[in-house]
Amino acid sequence: MNQTCAIRTENLSYRIGGVSIVEDVSLEIADGEFVVVIGPNGAGKTTLVNLLSGIAQPSAGTVALYERDITHAPPYQRARLGLGRTFQTSSVFNALSALENVRLATQAHLGGSGAIWRLADANAEALARSRDALAAVGLSERMHAPAASLSHGEKRKLDLAILLCLEPRVIVLDEPTAGMAVEDVPEILGLVSAMHRERGATVIMVEHRLDLVSQYADRMAVMHHGALLAFDTPERVIANETVQTAYLGDPL
Repeated sequence: MNQTCAIRTENLSYRIGGVSIVEDVSLEIADGEFVVVIGPNGAGKTTLVNLLSGIAQPSAGTVALYERDITHAPPYQRARLGLGRTFQTSSVFNALSALENVRLATQAHLGGSGAIWRLADANAEALARSRDALAAVGLSERMHAPAASLSHGEKRKLDLAILLCLEPRVIVLDEPTAGMAVEDVPEILGLVSAMHRERGATVIMVEHRLDLVSQYADRMAVMHHGALLAFDTPERVIANETVQTAYLGDPL
């Protein structure tokens, strides 16, 4: 690629007890690209993004973030270098309000104290950024509500608000629409798309529903039995008979 490379993996593998979960995955994702990782259940999608974000350590191979080797860097170091991550289940503090959740993350990102007992007004910039982020995801009216009282879809929005405040250059999303009501899915995908378009973030998103994400992706990485089966434009991936067989058992 002639463009700046945001993420590069070479022969990335993850094995447990001799069983290969991810095997020899080599890919390059350009700065500002929107890549969707798809594949059948058990294909190794979540393990791949765990390797990218540092949740799992590879058995072999390397990971680079903007050409910096982060293969063995812990998640917090990757976050400082600009890689943000959400999970299939929300990981917010349920006892705190939506605003407090975002404010704490923002305050830590800005170099301030992450102490829960510190008054929010003690860091005006963090508070202002937090309010703006909550407004951007449509949670202004719920900012003072305890996170425990938020619906599943609202918690996903809260996750995105936290990411906005952390200003990551690369955003890794593991099935952000999992478990959501059908009517809430387009809004969440629209918010992710806006982060990509308006902020120029590189997006790597795991999803299994091709019909939902093909309109957003620049390219799709297809995982199957831990291997990278295809990495191409949505049109070419959807037309690929090998991919169709992996999903459906027979070519369309």
